[in-house]
Amino acid sequence: MEKAYYFTYEEIHNTVGKLAGKLKESGFCPDLIVAIGTGGFIPARILRTYIEKPILTVGIAYYDANNRPTDIPRKIQWIDEVEKKLTGKRILLVDEIDDTRATLAYCLSELDKNKPEELAVMVLHNKKKPKKADFPSCVSKIFVGSELEDYWVYYPWDATDIEEHNKLARK
Repeated sequence: MEKAYYFTYEEIHNTVGKLAGKLKESGFCPDLIVAIGTGGFIPARILRTYIEKPILTVGIAYYDANNRPTDIPRKIQWIDEVEKKLTGKRILLVDEIDDTRATLAYCLSELDKNKPEELAVMVLHNKKKPKKADFPSCVSKIFVGSELEDYWVYYPWDATDIEEHNKLARK
C-alpha cells in the first residue's frame, strides 16, 4: 500500500477549530475569508462558523487535464468587482494544503494588487518539502494546522466512497 494520508471530516473540523483558536490568539481579525477552490471551500466554510466572516472564492488551476502540474498557476474563477471588495480589507486566504506553494504564492500576489490592509494565509496541512515559491512579502501571518511528510493526501471531499475513505483514515 502506498504511503498516504487520509483525513476524516471530523479530523478536518477539529483542525479548523484549532486554527480558529490560533487565529484569535494572534490578534489577526480578518474582514473576509478568500477560499481557494476546490480544496479551500470546506475548510473556509467550517472556519466561518468560528469567526463569522463572509467568504469569497477564487478558482486557481495548477494542474492540467491529466493531473500534472503546469509551469504556472492560472485563474479559473476570480472575484467580481475585486477592488471594492478587497481594497483596505484584512484578508485571510484559505486552502487545504501547502504542497509546492505555487498556487498560494500566485493567489496572494494577485490579491495584493488590490491593496488590502493585510493578508494572511491559513492551510490545514503543510508538506515538509522544498517549495517552488516563497510567500510574498505582503503576507503578515501564516497559520498551519499540521506539518506532513511528502505523501499524497486524500481528503474526504474527494472520496466517492466515504465509508472506505474513513476506514483507510482509521488505519
